[in-house]
Amino acid sequence: MPFSAFLDYLSLEKKYSSHTVTAYSADLHSFLKYLITEFEQKDPESANYSQIRSWIVQLSEAGISNRSINRKISSLKAYYRFLLKTSQIEYSPLAKHKALKTAKKVQIPFSEKEISEVLENIDDSDLEGLRNRLIVELFYSTGMRRSELINLRINNVDLEEGVLKVLGKRNKERFIPLLPSVKKTISRYLEKRESNSPEVKNDYLFIKEKGDKLSETFVYRIINNYFSEVSGKVKKSPHILRHSFATHLLNQGANLNAVKELLGHSSLASTQVYTHNGIAELTKIHRQAHPRNNKN
Repeated sequence: MPFSAFLDYLSLEKKYSSHTVTAYSADLHSFLKYLITEFEQKDPESANYSQIRSWIVQLSEAGISNRSINRKISSLKAYYRFLLKTSQIEYSPLAKHKALKTAKKVQIPFSEKEISEVLENIDDSDLEGLRNRLIVELFYSTGMRRSELINLRINNVDLEEGVLKVLGKRNKERFIPLLPSVKKTISRYLEKRESNSPEVKNDYLFIKEKGDKLSETFVYRIINNYFSEVSGKVKKSPHILRHSFATHLLNQGANLNAVKELLGHSSLASTQVYTHNGIAELTKIHRQAHPRNNKN
């Protein structure tokens, strides 16, 4: 397999998740299939930019979005960087390639009112409802990723210190403070979980009725179902709750670097996207409230 060493490198050295490694593998094998079909060439390390460019054209003509094409080329770029690093090639055919232009995707956060309505509507009288309430509260009060929430273990929660230990991308640990209200919900949830399911030995914080670990689809469904009742927004997902967390903090004057640390971003550029949401909201308020605009 031409890509096995590279995929091992991503998994073992870069500590990428299995989902990410699978995505890289699919992109690379898609390119290899094109090379074999169009050029009868089985060695991707010797491909030239002209061949890669013809693949890009074919993908575009097949209706693949520029964003998806850029992702595939990004995988290919990473592969050639690995070949350079391991001295298998002397020059990357993608060294001067420029990404295709894409329209900026605007992620619209939930409003504070929508989040409050969801929390008010959740019946937390049983274990399932209390678990779902805590999931919503944690997403909104910590800004953690869906995968991070699913992999939380009971010993990651320190109620005495009021912090949560989260294992983020590339196994990078960070600590997130817990709001007093969230600490209370966690305590209630753990007490009810112990009394309802004392035989369950699974140490993941969140479990299904029979003690199984939650899946990403299951968590998405929880958020989507609750927010569909109060919000008309197109996207209603855990990621939008993460956006809401960051946007609302910044709107209230939080320091950008502090929000970066809470989100677990490696660079400030990743966090700055949330300032655009804040600016958009300010622009809307400005236009609605300014007397000159009202006169027109």
